[in-house]
Amino acid sequence: MKTVIHELIASGNLGSPPTYFEILTILALLYFRERNVDIAVLEVGMGGRLDATNVVTPLVSVITTVGRDHQEFLGKTLAEIAFEKAGIIKPGVPVVCGLAPGIARHVVNRRARELGAPFRAVFDKPGALQARRQKGGYRFSFRFEGEDFVFSPELRGEHQGRNAAVAIAAAVEISRRWRRLQKRRIIQGVREARWEGRLESVQRRPRVVLDGAHNEAGARAVAAYARDFLPRPLTLVFGIMKDKNIRRVSALLFPLAETIILTSVPMPRAASPEMIFSLAPVPGKKIFLEPDPKRAVQKAIEMTPPRGSVLITGSLFLVGEVKRLFPSWLGNPTI
Repeated sequence: MKTVIHELIASGNLGSPPTYFEILTILALLYFRERNVDIAVLEVGMGGRLDATNVVTPLVSVITTVGRDHQEFLGKTLAEIAFEKAGIIKPGVPVVCGLAPGIARHVVNRRARELGAPFRAVFDKPGALQARRQKGGYRFSFRFEGEDFVFSPELRGEHQGRNAAVAIAAAVEISRRWRRLQKRRIIQGVREARWEGRLESVQRRPRVVLDGAHNEAGARAVAAYARDFLPRPLTLVFGIMKDKNIRRVSALLFPLAETIILTSVPMPRAASPEMIFSLAPVPGKKIFLEPDPKRAVQKAIEMTPPRGSVLITGSLFLVGEVKRLFPSWLGNPTI
Protein backbone atom coordinates (compact mmCIF):
# COMPACT_ATOMS: atom_id res chain seq x y z
CA MET A 1 0.00 0.00 0.00
CA LYS A 2 2.82 2.41 0.88
CA THR A 3 4.37 1.85 -2.57
CA VAL A 4 1.16 2.79 -4.36
CA ILE A 5 0.76 6.00 -2.37
CA HIS A 6 4.42 6.96 -2.77
CA GLU A 7 4.20 6.42 -6.53
CA LEU A 8 1.03 8.51 -6.68
CA ILE A 9 2.61 11.42 -4.82
CA ALA A 10 5.91 11.15 -6.74
CA SER A 11 4.14 11.23 -10.10
CA GLY A 12 3.48 14.96 -9.69
CA ASN A 13 0.00 14.60 -11.17
CA LEU A 14 -1.82 15.60 -8.00
CA GLY A 15 -1.03 19.32 -8.05
CA SER A 16 -0.78 19.31 -4.26
CA PRO A 17 -0.08 16.67 -1.60
CA PRO A 18 -3.09 14.52 -0.69
CA THR A 19 -4.91 15.32 2.53
CA TYR A 20 -5.05 13.01 5.53
CA PHE A 21 -8.57 11.91 4.58
CA GLU A 22 -7.61 11.33 0.95
CA ILE A 23 -4.77 9.04 2.03
CA LEU A 24 -7.14 7.14 4.33
CA THR A 25 -9.57 6.73 1.43
CA ILE A 26 -6.82 5.37 -0.84
CA LEU A 27 -5.73 2.95 1.89
CA ALA A 28 -9.30 1.77 2.41
CA LEU A 29 -9.88 1.12 -1.29
CA LEU A 30 -6.58 -0.74 -1.58
CA TYR A 31 -7.45 -2.81 1.49
CA PHE A 32 -10.87 -3.70 0.10
CA ARG A 33 -9.25 -4.83 -3.14
CA GLU A 34 -6.56 -6.88 -1.42
CA ARG A 35 -9.10 -8.57 0.86
CA ASN A 36 -11.44 -9.16 -2.07
CA VAL A 37 -14.46 -7.94 -0.10
CA ASP A 38 -17.93 -8.79 -1.40
CA ILE A 39 -19.35 -5.37 -0.69
CA ALA A 40 -18.11 -2.24 1.09
CA VAL A 41 -19.85 0.73 2.66
CA LEU A 42 -18.12 4.07 2.08
CA GLU A 43 -19.06 7.05 4.24
CA VAL A 44 -18.16 10.48 2.95
CA GLY A 45 -15.82 12.64 4.99
CA MET A 46 -17.98 15.73 4.53
CA GLY A 47 -20.39 16.85 1.87
CA GLY A 48 -20.24 14.52 -1.08
CA ARG A 49 -19.80 16.24 -4.41
CA LEU A 50 -16.06 16.92 -3.99
CA ASP A 51 -15.41 14.20 -1.41
CA ALA A 52 -12.53 11.76 -1.86
CA THR A 53 -14.93 8.82 -1.59
CA ASN A 54 -16.96 10.07 -4.54
CA VAL A 55 -14.67 8.43 -7.10
CA VAL A 56 -16.73 5.22 -7.01
CA THR A 57 -19.97 4.30 -8.76
CA PRO A 58 -21.96 2.49 -6.07
CA LEU A 59 -24.79 -0.02 -6.12
CA VAL A 60 -26.87 2.49 -4.17
CA SER A 61 -26.35 6.01 -2.85
CA VAL A 62 -27.60 6.77 0.66
CA ILE A 63 -28.31 10.21 2.10
CA THR A 64 -29.29 10.01 5.75
CA THR A 65 -29.57 13.54 7.11
CA VAL A 66 -28.60 17.08 6.22
CA GLY A 67 -27.45 19.28 9.09
CA ARG A 68 -25.65 22.58 9.51
CA ASP A 69 -22.13 21.21 9.70
CA HIS A 70 -18.96 22.10 7.77
CA GLN A 71 -20.74 25.25 6.62
CA GLU A 72 -17.49 26.95 5.66
CA PHE A 73 -17.14 24.33 2.91
CA LEU A 74 -20.68 23.17 2.12
CA GLY A 75 -22.73 26.36 2.28
CA LYS A 76 -24.72 28.40 4.75
CA THR A 77 -28.24 27.10 4.00
CA LEU A 78 -29.76 23.62 4.13
CA ALA A 79 -30.44 23.85 0.40
CA GLU A 80 -26.77 24.54 -0.35
CA ILE A 81 -25.60 21.76 1.95
CA ALA A 82 -28.15 19.34 0.46
CA PHE A 83 -26.84 20.13 -3.03
CA GLU A 84 -23.33 19.14 -1.95
CA LYS A 85 -24.63 15.97 -0.28
CA ALA A 86 -26.56 15.10 -3.43
CA GLY A 87 -23.25 15.12 -5.31
CA ILE A 88 -22.89 11.40 -4.56
CA ILE A 89 -25.91 10.57 -6.74
CA LYS A 90 -24.89 8.85 -9.98
CA PRO A 91 -26.84 8.46 -13.24
CA GLY A 92 -29.28 5.57 -12.96
CA VAL A 93 -28.10 4.54 -9.48
CA PRO A 94 -30.92 4.39 -6.89
CA VAL A 95 -30.71 6.87 -4.02
CA VAL A 96 -32.13 5.99 -0.60
CA CYS A 97 -33.06 9.18 1.25
CA GLY A 98 -33.73 9.39 4.98
CA LEU A 99 -34.70 13.08 4.94
CA ALA A 100 -38.09 14.28 6.10
CA PRO A 101 -40.15 16.35 3.64
CA GLY A 102 -38.68 19.82 3.26
CA ILE A 103 -36.24 21.90 1.25
CA ALA A 104 -33.28 19.53 1.71
CA ARG A 105 -35.23 16.51 0.45
CA HIS A 106 -36.59 18.56 -2.42
CA VAL A 107 -33.03 19.40 -3.52
CA VAL A 108 -31.95 15.75 -3.34
CA ASN A 109 -35.06 14.54 -5.19
CA ARG A 110 -34.56 17.12 -7.92
CA ARG A 111 -30.95 16.04 -8.45
CA ALA A 112 -32.04 12.39 -8.60
CA ARG A 113 -34.59 13.23 -11.31
CA GLU A 114 -31.95 15.13 -13.29
CA LEU A 115 -29.70 12.06 -13.31
CA GLY A 116 -32.43 9.48 -13.84
CA ALA A 117 -31.68 7.93 -10.43
CA PRO A 118 -34.63 6.13 -8.78
CA PHE A 119 -35.51 8.03 -5.60
CA ARG A 120 -36.51 6.01 -2.51
CA ALA A 121 -37.86 8.17 0.32
CA VAL A 122 -37.56 6.12 3.52
CA PHE A 123 -40.05 8.20 5.50
CA ASP A 124 -42.43 9.12 2.72
CA LYS A 125 -45.52 7.92 4.57
CA PRO A 126 -46.60 9.16 8.02
CA GLY A 127 -46.02 6.54 10.69
CA ALA A 128 -43.60 4.49 8.59
CA LEU A 129 -41.40 4.17 11.68
CA GLN A 130 -42.87 3.56 15.13
CA ALA A 131 -40.86 3.54 18.37
CA ARG A 132 -41.83 1.93 21.66
CA ARG A 133 -39.67 2.62 24.69
CA GLN A 134 -38.53 -0.35 26.75
CA LYS A 135 -35.91 -1.02 29.40
CA GLY A 136 -32.59 0.28 28.16
CA GLY A 137 -33.73 1.42 24.74
CA TYR A 138 -36.41 1.18 22.07
CA ARG A 139 -38.22 -1.38 19.97
CA PHE A 140 -39.00 -0.18 16.46
CA SER A 141 -41.41 -1.24 13.76
CA PHE A 142 -40.73 -0.03 10.24
CA ARG A 143 -42.80 -0.43 7.11
CA PHE A 144 -41.07 -0.03 3.77
CA GLU A 145 -42.49 -0.82 0.36
CA GLY A 146 -45.18 -3.10 1.79
CA GLU A 147 -42.95 -5.08 4.14
CA ASP A 148 -42.71 -4.84 7.93
CA PHE A 149 -39.45 -4.90 9.88
CA VAL A 150 -39.38 -5.12 13.70
CA PHE A 151 -36.06 -4.58 15.45
CA SER A 152 -34.31 -3.52 18.65
CA PRO A 153 -30.85 -2.13 17.83
CA GLU A 154 -27.94 -2.63 20.16
CA LEU A 155 -27.00 0.95 19.27
CA ARG A 156 -28.48 3.31 21.83
CA GLY A 157 -30.82 6.22 21.24
CA GLU A 158 -34.12 6.80 19.47
CA HIS A 159 -32.24 8.34 16.53
CA GLN A 160 -30.67 4.96 15.84
CA GLY A 161 -34.11 3.69 14.88
CA ARG A 162 -34.15 6.16 12.01
CA ASN A 163 -30.61 5.24 11.07
CA ALA A 164 -31.51 1.55 11.09
CA ALA A 165 -34.59 2.20 8.96
CA VAL A 166 -32.42 3.92 6.34
CA ALA A 167 -29.97 0.99 6.47
CA ILE A 168 -32.83 -1.49 5.99
CA ALA A 169 -34.12 0.46 3.00
CA ALA A 170 -30.62 0.45 1.51
CA ALA A 171 -30.35 -3.32 2.08
CA VAL A 172 -33.67 -3.83 0.29
CA GLU A 173 -32.36 -1.84 -2.66
CA ILE A 174 -29.06 -3.77 -2.65
CA SER A 175 -31.06 -7.01 -2.76
CA ARG A 176 -32.53 -5.88 -6.05
CA ARG A 177 -29.24 -4.90 -7.66
CA TRP A 178 -26.61 -7.24 -6.22
CA ARG A 179 -27.55 -10.29 -4.21
CA ARG A 180 -30.70 -11.28 -2.36
CA LEU A 181 -30.33 -10.44 1.35
CA GLN A 182 -32.55 -12.45 3.65
CA LYS A 183 -34.86 -10.41 5.85
CA ARG A 184 -33.75 -12.23 9.01
CA ARG A 185 -30.12 -11.45 8.18
CA ILE A 186 -30.91 -7.77 7.74
CA ILE A 187 -32.63 -7.67 11.14
CA GLN A 188 -29.74 -9.61 12.68
CA GLY A 189 -27.30 -7.06 11.28
CA VAL A 190 -29.28 -4.21 12.82
CA ARG A 191 -29.45 -5.99 16.16
CA GLU A 192 -25.75 -6.86 16.30
CA ALA A 193 -24.26 -3.64 14.90
CA ARG A 194 -21.65 -2.01 17.14
CA TRP A 195 -20.31 1.52 16.84
CA GLU A 196 -17.52 2.62 19.11
CA GLY A 197 -17.80 6.14 20.42
CA ARG A 198 -21.55 6.43 19.84
CA LEU A 199 -23.36 6.29 23.19
CA GLU A 200 -20.83 3.64 24.14
CA SER A 201 -20.89 2.52 27.77
CA VAL A 202 -17.47 1.73 29.20
CA GLN A 203 -18.16 1.54 32.95
CA ARG A 204 -21.17 0.76 35.13
CA ARG A 205 -20.69 2.47 38.51
CA PRO A 206 -20.80 5.30 37.94
CA ARG A 207 -22.15 4.82 34.45
CA VAL A 208 -19.62 6.22 31.95
CA VAL A 209 -20.83 6.89 28.41
CA LEU A 210 -18.82 8.15 25.42
CA ASP A 211 -20.21 9.88 22.36
CA GLY A 212 -18.44 11.78 19.60
CA ALA A 213 -21.26 14.27 19.04
CA HIS A 214 -19.67 17.42 17.61
CA ASN A 215 -22.56 19.18 15.85
CA GLU A 216 -26.12 20.21 16.64
CA ALA A 217 -27.76 17.07 15.30
CA GLY A 218 -25.44 14.80 17.25
CA ALA A 219 -25.75 16.85 20.43
CA ARG A 220 -29.53 16.84 20.16
CA ALA A 221 -29.59 13.04 19.85
CA VAL A 222 -27.23 12.59 22.80
CA ALA A 223 -29.23 15.02 24.91
CA ALA A 224 -32.46 13.12 24.23
CA TYR A 225 -30.85 9.84 25.26
CA ALA A 226 -29.27 11.35 28.38
CA ARG A 227 -32.58 12.80 29.55
CA ASP A 228 -34.34 9.45 29.18
CA PHE A 229 -31.74 6.92 30.25
CA LEU A 230 -28.70 8.30 32.09
CA PRO A 231 -29.01 8.24 35.90
CA ARG A 232 -28.54 11.41 37.92
CA PRO A 233 -26.50 13.18 39.04
CA LEU A 234 -24.76 13.62 35.68
CA THR A 235 -21.24 14.93 35.20
CA LEU A 236 -20.35 16.19 31.73
CA VAL A 237 -16.79 16.04 30.36
CA PHE A 238 -16.75 18.24 27.26
CA GLY A 239 -14.10 18.93 24.64
CA ILE A 240 -14.60 20.14 21.08
CA MET A 241 -12.76 21.39 18.02
CA LYS A 242 -12.59 25.19 17.72
CA ASP A 243 -14.00 25.18 14.18
CA LYS A 244 -17.31 23.73 15.43
CA ASN A 245 -20.33 25.70 16.57
CA ILE A 246 -19.41 25.64 20.24
CA ARG A 247 -22.26 27.88 21.35
CA ARG A 248 -25.02 25.77 19.81
CA VAL A 249 -23.57 22.39 20.78
CA SER A 250 -22.94 23.46 24.37
CA ALA A 251 -26.43 24.97 24.64
CA LEU A 252 -27.87 21.51 24.00
CA LEU A 253 -25.53 19.57 26.28
CA PHE A 254 -24.64 21.79 29.23
CA PRO A 255 -28.16 21.97 30.75
CA LEU A 256 -28.10 18.17 31.21
CA ALA A 257 -25.38 18.18 33.85
CA GLU A 258 -25.01 19.21 37.45
CA THR A 259 -21.23 19.43 37.01
CA ILE A 260 -19.25 20.28 33.85
CA ILE A 261 -15.56 19.67 33.23
CA LEU A 262 -14.12 21.39 30.16
CA THR A 263 -11.12 19.71 28.59
CA SER A 264 -9.15 19.43 25.35
CA VAL A 265 -7.04 17.09 23.25
CA PRO A 266 -3.42 17.64 22.17
CA MET A 267 -3.96 18.91 18.64
CA PRO A 268 -4.03 22.40 17.04
CA ARG A 269 -7.71 22.18 16.03
CA ALA A 270 -8.87 21.61 19.58
CA ALA A 271 -10.54 24.40 21.53
CA SER A 272 -8.96 25.09 24.90
CA PRO A 273 -11.13 24.88 28.03
CA GLU A 274 -10.75 28.66 28.37
CA MET A 275 -12.03 29.21 24.84
CA ILE A 276 -15.04 26.95 25.43
CA PHE A 277 -15.83 28.74 28.67
CA SER A 278 -15.62 32.17 27.00
CA LEU A 279 -18.04 31.11 24.25
CA ALA A 280 -20.40 29.09 26.41
CA PRO A 281 -20.61 30.38 29.98
CA VAL A 282 -22.63 28.19 32.31
CA PRO A 283 -24.19 30.19 35.15
CA GLY A 284 -25.46 28.16 38.06
CA LYS A 285 -23.35 25.10 37.29
CA LYS A 286 -20.28 23.63 38.94
CA ILE A 287 -17.61 24.04 36.27
CA PHE A 288 -13.97 23.01 36.14
CA LEU A 289 -11.30 23.63 33.51
CA GLU A 290 -8.94 20.70 33.08
CA PRO A 291 -6.93 20.64 29.82
CA ASP A 292 -5.64 17.10 30.31
CA PRO A 293 -8.41 14.69 29.21
CA LYS A 294 -7.13 11.84 31.37
CA ARG A 295 -7.24 13.97 34.52
CA ALA A 296 -10.61 15.40 33.46
CA VAL A 297 -12.15 11.92 33.24
CA GLN A 298 -10.54 10.78 36.49
CA LYS A 299 -11.88 13.88 38.23
CA ALA A 300 -15.37 13.30 36.80
CA ILE A 301 -15.47 9.70 38.02
CA GLU A 302 -14.20 10.68 41.47
CA MET A 303 -16.83 13.42 41.77
CA THR A 304 -19.77 11.30 40.61
CA PRO A 305 -21.50 8.91 43.03
CA PRO A 306 -21.85 5.26 41.94
CA ARG A 307 -25.56 5.74 41.22
CA GLY A 308 -24.84 8.65 38.83
CA SER A 309 -23.33 8.91 35.38
CA VAL A 310 -20.52 10.57 33.45
CA LEU A 311 -21.08 11.69 29.86
CA ILE A 312 -17.94 12.36 27.81
CA THR A 313 -18.68 14.08 24.51
CA GLY A 314 -17.99 16.90 22.06
CA SER A 315 -15.48 15.27 19.71
CA LEU A 316 -14.49 11.89 18.33
CA PHE A 317 -10.90 12.94 18.95
CA LEU A 318 -11.74 13.29 22.65
CA VAL A 319 -13.45 9.89 22.60
CA GLY A 320 -10.33 8.37 21.05
CA GLU A 321 -8.15 9.80 23.80
CA VAL A 322 -10.51 8.68 26.55
CA LYS A 323 -10.99 5.12 25.28
CA ARG A 324 -7.37 4.42 26.16
CA LEU A 325 -8.37 4.74 29.81
CA PHE A 326 -10.76 1.77 29.56
CA PRO A 327 -8.69 -0.94 27.81
CA SER A 328 -10.30 -3.82 29.69
CA TRP A 329 -13.86 -3.02 28.63
CA LEU A 330 -15.04 -5.57 26.07
CA GLY A 331 -18.73 -4.83 25.58
CA ASN A 332 -21.69 -2.58 26.28
CA PRO A 333 -23.51 -3.15 29.57
CA THR A 334 -27.24 -3.43 29.80
CA ILE A 335 -28.90 -0.49 31.50
